[in-house]
Amino acid sequence: MTATDAEGYLVDPADWTEDFARLAAQAEAIELTEDHWRVIAFMRAWLEEKQVAPDVRHVMKHLTDATGAGRNRLFELFPYGYVQQACKIAGMKRPRAWSTG
Repeated sequence: MTATDAEGYLVDPADWTEDFARLAAQAEAIELTEDHWRVIAFMRAWLEEKQVAPDVRHVMKHLTDATGAGRNRLFELFPYGYVQQACKIAGMKRPRAWSTG
């Protein structure tokens, strides 16, 4: 069993698995597509390298570079927001104040 806080964010991002992502996405009524996994993989790699969740602008740039569609596509993928859905599904801790690297 993976420990989450009251809002469903992982207590320890190191506990993240693809199965956790699938369950978290299902709870958010999101069916994960290739673009979702592209965003999640980028976020996980960023966290691994920098020990902090990526700011949304970095994720939008990555999505733009990879697919040609950035900001709008990100909000199509995660309609209730980057922090509420993308961060949760990718196994980030819930950001307290949003200013990362």
